[in-house]
Amino acid sequence: MDQLEKGGEKYWQILPLGPTGYGDSPYQSFSTYAGNPYFIDLETLIEEGLLTKEECDSVDFGSNPAYVDYEKIYLGRFDLLEKAFHRFVPDQAYETFVEKNKKWLEDYSLYMAIKNSLGGIAWSEWEAPLKTRQEAALEEKRVELKEQMDFICFQQYEFAKQWEKLKQYANEKGIQIIGDIPIYVAFDSADAWANPELFQFDENSTPLAVAGCPPDAFAATGQLWGNPLYRWDYHAQTGYVWWISRLRHCFTLYDVVRVDHFRGFDEYYAIPYGDKTAENGVWKKGPGIDLFHTVKKELGDVNIIAEDLGYLTESVMKLVEDTGYPGMKVLQFAFDSREESNYLPHNYPHNCVVYTGTHDNNTVRGWLDDMCEEDNALAEDYMNNADTPKDERPWEFIRLALGSVADLAVIPLQDYLCLGTEARINLPSTLGNNWKWRLVPGQVTDEMLAKMCHLNKLFGRL
Repeated sequence: MDQLEKGGEKYWQILPLGPTGYGDSPYQSFSTYAGNPYFIDLETLIEEGLLTKEECDSVDFGSNPAYVDYEKIYLGRFDLLEKAFHRFVPDQAYETFVEKNKKWLEDYSLYMAIKNSLGGIAWSEWEAPLKTRQEAALEEKRVELKEQMDFICFQQYEFAKQWEKLKQYANEKGIQIIGDIPIYVAFDSADAWANPELFQFDENSTPLAVAGCPPDAFAATGQLWGNPLYRWDYHAQTGYVWWISRLRHCFTLYDVVRVDHFRGFDEYYAIPYGDKTAENGVWKKGPGIDLFHTVKKELGDVNIIAEDLGYLTESVMKLVEDTGYPGMKVLQFAFDSREESNYLPHNYPHNCVVYTGTHDNNTVRGWLDDMCEEDNALAEDYMNNADTPKDERPWEFIRLALGSVADLAVIPLQDYLCLGTEARINLPSTLGNNWKWRLVPGQVTDEMLAKMCHLNKLFGRL
């Protein structure tokens, strides 16, 4: 946070904070409310007397500090947290937290306790009384798994306490945190299990259809995400109470919220459950502006960024315009030599957020290496930088973003560092090598921070 302040940065955008499972994607979380125990700071637990330095040092978290070893973290971290839990004495602050978050924490702690007791299998594979939430079966598990539930509540308390302290520190430094929420929840989540009425499920809590995207030039059979789809008519009847609750919680964690796949509020793509590809899906009408009128009525003028990337219909563009939320512009989408692009900076409105790239893109340096000759020639002509070495060009794209009329510019740290494909965060539709890159101490230098601050000042972004 001190480095962000020194670099003249006013916003810090992060990926979703929820607990992750298989594949480690923050966009497939076990809960839309809970925090990921991986983020609990162990040094703070040492300071609180709940762990010792020797205990933490004895755990193997992996040999490469620049990349996360999720398997080793999973195998080692929870043993440490359990030791801390057994030494923890609940106090009034803890009891207040549990009571304040009771509405989601009870379901989440029970869901995770049952899931862990069954070897991690999805709730759709649980015995029918648990899968369909028969009260007698749930009460039996509440008694049987009480200690496990308390352990999970302890993790959420520690996460929330530490995150609140971090956010307060950021805000005192003049830095606002941009959070990120997926439009959909994961099927294997406490949200879907505890609230089946919100989703397009049959009487056995089996999905009728699931989310994804249709076939296009990038994916011949489309993208099959598998998330449950909302029963939007039911949400409307309740006054969108679940969405209001979700967003209200988000604005306790973040100052600004980026909503992923915003076009799904206009129309969503429904794929028959059980299909192996996304080819047979159909577009259906979403809640549209009605949801956001309700959001404004209940929450006021909240700061939301609409992730409006991809193919946009006129109705999607009108929805974004009607909400008043800024949309997104990505420079890596701008230089397509086959056609004029509204991602080129001279086409930007003020009310937008420009990125050199997002978590789903390559780094600028890696992207430059992969560009075809025609696109590269267009970029060089547009930026007049044919003589600039490629390893220095990321800074020119940063200048292009900061110098645009976009009200907000967000630059991935990897681009400030001019790193290549080895620092890419995510390659969509793949498993195994995503979400692993990590910043290491000393990588951000005072020289780099001074350069960042100079550019922010030069382009009036201080």
